[in-house]
Amino acid sequence: MVGVANEDLHSIGTDMAKAYSWVQTNIRSFGNVKFRYIAVGNEINPPAWEANYLLGTMKNIHQAIAEAGLGNQIKVSTPFSFMVLGESYPPSKGSLRPEFRSFINPIIRFLEETGAPFLFNMYPYFSYSGNTQYISLEYVLFRSPEVTVQDRQFGYQNIFDAMLDAGYLALEKAGGASLEIVVSETGWPTAGGTATTIENARTYNTNLLRHVKKGTPKRPGKPIETYIFAMFNENNKNPELEKHWGLFYPNKQSVYQIEFSPTN
Repeated sequence: MVGVANEDLHSIGTDMAKAYSWVQTNIRSFGNVKFRYIAVGNEINPPAWEANYLLGTMKNIHQAIAEAGLGNQIKVSTPFSFMVLGESYPPSKGSLRPEFRSFINPIIRFLEETGAPFLFNMYPYFSYSGNTQYISLEYVLFRSPEVTVQDRQFGYQNIFDAMLDAGYLALEKAGGASLEIVVSETGWPTAGGTATTIENARTYNTNLLRHVKKGTPKRPGKPIETYIFAMFNENNKNPELEKHWGLFYPNKQSVYQIEFSPTN
């Protein structure tokens, strides 16, 4: 996955030549790299100025990719944050924020037309840290021994599944039932906030890797394509919490060991 920076959306979204140039520089120049997705912008919502150019940029990049003969290999999408959901609990009530629907619905149509997934940055950590009186750490770290949330016929033993299925329900209600969700970011920080320990981060990511092979209660048996955030700690970020999501320090030493093919 490679990204188009938020600050480039105006130029690429309004000038097809800039889209051709971006694809040449960032995709075609790396012929030995197999790109799967181009993520246009990151977590853009109105009233941010970039929202005015997001879909136009996606269309221009898609056209440039298609004309390069890569349309079947590389899909163009954009990552949304969990805040685009107006309701998410219980999962069956999942729905888009009313004020975002006119912005997101045309993007959903574009994704359907081009066969691209809906990219979702999903952080159970923030759901937990803002609601520790209501959400247990066991439920967030995939360690709940039993169903914690029963929603109609579906039982949830972890919040990751609940959040993801809320996303699927929201897409269905917006007419995007055919879309697949790719979890484009998820992870756990090791310092700087509530329950931010190396052990919790290792537990979350290890159990995540085991779990995503199984699917969710709504879509069982279908592996969940998921990307861990982040490869490196980012020491120039603020606030403090934002510095500590990496599997590695900036000097390439590991923050903690993790097995990327854990056994059950």
